[in-house]
Amino acid sequence: MMRGGGCPPRSFSALTMKEKLVSMNEEKRVSRSDPPAAMSFDKEEIERYDRQLVLPEIGIEGQRRLKAASVLIVGAGGLGSAAALHLAAAGIGRLGIVDPDAVELSNLHRQLLHHTPDVGRPKAVSAAETIASLNPNVKVATHQMKLTRDNAEDLLRTYDVAVDGTDNYTARYDLNDACFSLGIPVVYGAVFRFEGQTSVFDPSGGPCYRCLYPEPPPPESAPSCADAGVICIVPGVIGILQAGEVIKLILSIGRPLVGRLLVFDALAPGFQELRIHRNPCCPLCGSGRNS
Repeated sequence: MMRGGGCPPRSFSALTMKEKLVSMNEEKRVSRSDPPAAMSFDKEEIERYDRQLVLPEIGIEGQRRLKAASVLIVGAGGLGSAAALHLAAAGIGRLGIVDPDAVELSNLHRQLLHHTPDVGRPKAVSAAETIASLNPNVKVATHQMKLTRDNAEDLLRTYDVAVDGTDNYTARYDLNDACFSLGIPVVYGAVFRFEGQTSVFDPSGGPCYRCLYPEPPPPESAPSCADAGVICIVPGVIGILQAGEVIKLILSIGRPLVGRLLVFDALAPGFQELRIHRNPCCPLCGSGRNS
């Protein structure tokens, strides 16, 4: 089992069938500001988004919300690739890509933003070019740097939602803490060998990442993908699910994975949904954090 980039959290319980059938009207929504009334679409955009414009949950007003939204993707690796491609295809207006690394040949089996000629090039630049070729209507901001405690809030400040595609615990904690401070929801994802998991950490309600793991585990207990390996499909599945959670948050539809952890096992194959709880002793969002 996984823990962040490894095992699942301790603070959970399996969802009952009754909990799974809770009315959507009783679920908390993350409010999004209304898009500008003057925001319009040209003929090419109408044709491009035709299959989702006909969905009653989206329509033209929902598409305007997507176009007005901005999403910061931290990590242009396996998770970030799948999330970015599907968010761009859906018509998110502005994507930010944070990644300090260059493309390596070993990345290509799972990081589909990049191609063989991109080896050696900055991942953020390669990602921006791929997104532009997929949907030139999307504005892409590249940040060729590590996300750290010192710069996280400045990077996040102009975005509505963050996607956690990080591959190390330091960045994951720094992202979680900055999002909590700014009140920005973060869509978490992690993969390990044949398993993956995703959740939504919303500062306005539900647990944060530190509720599950107050401090990073010892390095020897949480090997990286480079050490333990990962099958190529798992980052794709989890990254697509992360994109879906972002879209639900922006449109205020469905039931975002706030307070729930979705775990995927590629070998079963199957999904398991677990309830996760806010930890009152959490050093970041717990009720006693200032005492």
